[in-house]
Amino acid sequence: MGRPPRHTADDFLDAAVRIFAAEGVAGVTMSAVAREVGAPSGSIYHRFPGRPALLAAVWLRTLTSFQQGYLEALEREPVTEAAVEAAAQVVRWCRAHPAEGKLLYGGERALGVDDWSAEDRARNDEAGHRLDTAITKVVRQLRPLTGRSTDELMLALVDLPYAAVRRHLDRGEAPPPRTVDLVARTTRTLLAD
Repeated sequence: MGRPPRHTADDFLDAAVRIFAAEGVAGVTMSAVAREVGAPSGSIYHRFPGRPALLAAVWLRTLTSFQQGYLEALEREPVTEAAVEAAAQVVRWCRAHPAEGKLLYGGERALGVDDWSAEDRARNDEAGHRLDTAITKVVRQLRPLTGRSTDELMLALVDLPYAAVRRHLDRGEAPPPRTVDLVARTTRTLLAD
């Protein structure tokens, strides 16, 4: 019977996130991630066949984590409160996960999505479709309630929270607590009839 592995896939993914936050995607090499974990470089290849698989895994884990709370918020009732909560949830999530927030806002293009396996690209496309479907549903419900255009509603749901967290994440810090309330109040104002 073999001994249990000393390092899990999540250990490597956590290290990749830390390196990305500090050095950008160029720093996320297989050997750098193994070194960050304190593992022999060969051990990372037991979990990820190469750098594209590692980058896909770190992206998909981050995206799934983010989408869980955001999609739950979009399901709330009434729909105006769902939109406010979803915008605030972006800030809450980035406060709790600033390194992952920086990775998420870097986008899958920065992580070489074109080099990923067909399976990983399909998983990414499915996640994007889930998010687009949920946002489209909320926007359709909000338009007649608020009298706002799709562009104005997308500003409230997507652009505003992104702008509120980006400058903090770019500096390698979590958005301050006041940012949650600021985004919620501003979103509520943008949705007012």
